[in-house]
Amino acid sequence: MRILVIEDYSPLRTAMVESLESAGYAVDASVEGEEGLWYAQNHDYDTIVLDIMLPKMNGLEILETIRAEGKGVPMIIISARDSVDHRIEGLDAGADDYLVKPFALKELLARVRAQTRKAYDKRASRLLVGDLSIDLSAKRVERAGAELKLTAQEDSLLEYLALREGEVVSRQEIWDHVYNYYEDASSNAVDVYIGYLRKKLGTGTGATYIQTRRGQGYLLEYQTV
Repeated sequence: MRILVIEDYSPLRTAMVESLESAGYAVDASVEGEEGLWYAQNHDYDTIVLDIMLPKMNGLEILETIRAEGKGVPMIIISARDSVDHRIEGLDAGADDYLVKPFALKELLARVRAQTRKAYDKRASRLLVGDLSIDLSAKRVERAGAELKLTAQEDSLLEYLALREGEVVSRQEIWDHVYNYYEDASSNAVDVYIGYLRKKLGTGTGATYIQTRRGQGYLLEYQTV
């Protein structure tokens, strides 16, 4: 999942980015409002985390601009402004959630997970695809009750496919939502990662999970063979 963080206070921004990346997210970060708005307008994010008090353009202006353009991306305000009126103002401007500073990073991660699930119309934190169990909170994947050890990249890829279960997902969509832009961007990189994940999910088990649609992309769909 790709997350945008807009926060001008360097220590907090760095801590959030590191925490999100450690949890397997692809993260872009901006230090001021106008740049943050440009990122939000020109990239497809699964959740945006933004402060209110920002240089050049404040967070409420960003919110209102994005919502006026019809974008439904989940947006979480993080702010030291903690009064009820401030929270109401942020939510009325279009925020999906409001987190008061200081906050625990693990709470931020939980809120990001919740907003991302909601964006894909998934409420439960555990997704089931055939005999495959994907726990988004615990970062645990099981097949027929046996735990699978996935890398962070493989786990992120599987989560994205699971959130869009039954839909054909293009290679470009996978790249945009799962991987950082500075990673290997060769033309077959997504195919390689798909191959790694398929091996981890198992062969010769009487079932397949990742289906290929030639010229279109991939989808996660349980099929017996």
